[in-house]
Amino acid sequence: MIKQYTDQSETWYLQSEQKATAYFKLLQQQVWDKSYVSALKDDFKVWKNKHIHRRSIWSFFSQDKQKMDASNYHKYLSYLNITGRLDDYLDRSVSYFYLRDMGKYLDSPDTELKVQQMVTMIKRHLIEPKHSNEKGKSQPDFVSLASFYRWAQKEKVEPAAIWVMNKLSSVSSHIPEQMNAEQAQRKLIKIIFGVVMHVLDDMDGDTPPTERARRIDEAIRLGYSYGLTYPYIDDLLDSETLSTKEKERYAHFIRTALLTGKVPALHIQEWSGDNTALIEFIHSELKEAFEYIKNYQRPESINTFFEQSYVFFESQDIDRVKSLENTSYTNEELYLPVILKSSSSRLIVRSVISAPEDEGFDYRTFYYGIYNQLADDFADMFEDLEDGAVTPYTYYLTHRDHRTDLVNPFELYWAVISNLIHNVYKSDPKTREVILDRAINGLKRCKKRVGQQRYNEIMQIFSSGHPEFNQLIQYMVDKAEDVDFFDKLLRDEMLNVMKHDQSEKEKFLETLNSAQNEINRVLEITKPEGISPMKEPLIDAANYSLEGGGKRLRPLLAWVMGVNEYGLEYSSLIPLLRSLEYMHTASLIFDDLPSQDNAATRRGRATLHEVHSSATAELTGLFLIQKATEEQTSLHQFDPASVLSLIQYSSQKAGEICMGQAMDLNSKGKPLTLAELDMICFYKTGIGFEASLVMPAILAKANEAEVNLLKKYAYHAGIAFQIKDDLLDAEGDVEALGKPIQQDVENNNSTFVTVLGKEGASKMMWDHYCNAIEALNEMSRKTDFLKHLLDYIINRNN
Repeated sequence: MIKQYTDQSETWYLQSEQKATAYFKLLQQQVWDKSYVSALKDDFKVWKNKHIHRRSIWSFFSQDKQKMDASNYHKYLSYLNITGRLDDYLDRSVSYFYLRDMGKYLDSPDTELKVQQMVTMIKRHLIEPKHSNEKGKSQPDFVSLASFYRWAQKEKVEPAAIWVMNKLSSVSSHIPEQMNAEQAQRKLIKIIFGVVMHVLDDMDGDTPPTERARRIDEAIRLGYSYGLTYPYIDDLLDSETLSTKEKERYAHFIRTALLTGKVPALHIQEWSGDNTALIEFIHSELKEAFEYIKNYQRPESINTFFEQSYVFFESQDIDRVKSLENTSYTNEELYLPVILKSSSSRLIVRSVISAPEDEGFDYRTFYYGIYNQLADDFADMFEDLEDGAVTPYTYYLTHRDHRTDLVNPFELYWAVISNLIHNVYKSDPKTREVILDRAINGLKRCKKRVGQQRYNEIMQIFSSGHPEFNQLIQYMVDKAEDVDFFDKLLRDEMLNVMKHDQSEKEKFLETLNSAQNEINRVLEITKPEGISPMKEPLIDAANYSLEGGGKRLRPLLAWVMGVNEYGLEYSSLIPLLRSLEYMHTASLIFDDLPSQDNAATRRGRATLHEVHSSATAELTGLFLIQKATEEQTSLHQFDPASVLSLIQYSSQKAGEICMGQAMDLNSKGKPLTLAELDMICFYKTGIGFEASLVMPAILAKANEAEVNLLKKYAYHAGIAFQIKDDLLDAEGDVEALGKPIQQDVENNNSTFVTVLGKEGASKMMWDHYCNAIEALNEMSRKTDFLKHLLDYIINRNN
């Protein structure tokens, strides 16, 4: 294999380059002789009838004259629906997806049917949030892990969904600060979606359910494996994360893998400094991804996969090492790599999924690619100029004054459009409509982003080849309506949501850390002045257990709900926070006793009965329960009736927690049903979460409906928490956990893992995660913290 691919690589690239050369000469000739202009003028004469309307004087007073800003996802889609524009908006958007990403002819009856089916699906699932609230916090389904998992359940591909969610979480924590984390994740998700769509498109209603599930499962894994190349090859090499020598070594590393069919071993001693851990992680992920794709290939298609992968990487690398200071690049050197990388990036998707050869797809995709790439390069040209990146636009802007032979990339862009409409897609009206919509939309977005003055300046430069045609284009940019696209709205919304989520996650972690420190500060039980030495050992034992660290999730929840959501004073809540942690610590002391779980360590330290005695531990637990009640009675700043209701509720829940532990003890060594396990789990764990949420609600006199939703959330969050504990006990790290693992197996206890298996337990945990998220979506107040708490629960390692 090594010799075979190495020998073929030059032939692969040369053949692709020859094809690209022929295409470029065709386009270049159209630019020189301006033949694209007359054709596009005729196209615009037809196109403008749908997009440029004469308005009566009364229209200036109508509400519709006030354009809705597309920055609000739901409101904008609602506006389109109310004004009767939604169907056309979605139709052109989905049609463009099938044209660009699926490589289809739009005049095909089969494509027309699929476009309409997808439009219907989008309207049903993505436009209206299933639950909305007065704070407007509901996310679109497409960025919701819960909605993705619900889809996975419907398609019977939960293991792949869990796998890819864990992978995406891991990647998000390994994006260097020199890279745009949100863009990297968005592109990765986009690739996964594209690969899944290709597989779905190849199936029909007659595909057996088991085969459908298998192929979607594989598509998710293949999509991730291919998509990983964008953040960890393309973006990484474009960023300043690696030094010049490291980039050369890394590029050689990738090229070697493509030419040998085997990922080279990582010699970590060749990497030093801050990048060592990053490279180790990337090497591990890319190796796994590469092997998965390679092993998926059919013998007759594996050569195509390696050929397209090599051409894709080589064309990118040729462009990447160019310098904007070099004054001698030829037009061919500027444009051929663009043609190759833009076409091969999409051609490779079909080879990744080992799809049968489709000459029509290959033909359309090859000629289409540069259109999309030139549009992207135009949108990014100012950033590329700042970064010193060489693209046809940046090179033309830099060297046009003394290089009159350079092809104007803006003119070439329109030549590509003319060629696509009339030669590749045979003057199909729908294709003409969609491509011109997209082109004018791109210019409108650029104008809005950079401002009128800068836009005019840049257009003056690029329109030098044909000012009259540019006047027509700018007239369309100024006057045309209904040229926006759903995928742009999705992209913008996804980036907004990712940024918001990252900001809220950082706030969550800050709150977690600051609250833990503050709660730890107020937990110690002080000894009254003049206390008898004989009374001190019990207080010392209680403080030993309280000083053991811990996540402090229960008082933390009460703090956030009480202060942030109900507006209660923190100082007045301190007794409640103490009481919750005292009760929880007492339950842990009882759990660890030799007569119960017989645990030797807790939170990385010896358990209380190991340090003192079982009798002391039992009395300490009772002492903490009484101290908890004493703290609750000191909630003097609240309505006495509410405090009494809180104490009554607390007593009931403490009794139920005892019942849960009794159920657990009675079940030791016995096989349990899932329903029995759920009940024990809720009584042991879920009730503690519930109390932390409900007690502040009682003090704030929240309504019954809200309290019930808090209980629903707590029920599912508590069980998800316990399942994660069981998974960690089965496969976690002793050092990270701070306690021995596989204790449940040694004690012959039924757990979610022993009843359902690791995969089944993971699926159940995610189902409870979804149920908890759905409860939050029904609430009328901001719940970002509770959402991030759920994410913390299922992603923690201790």
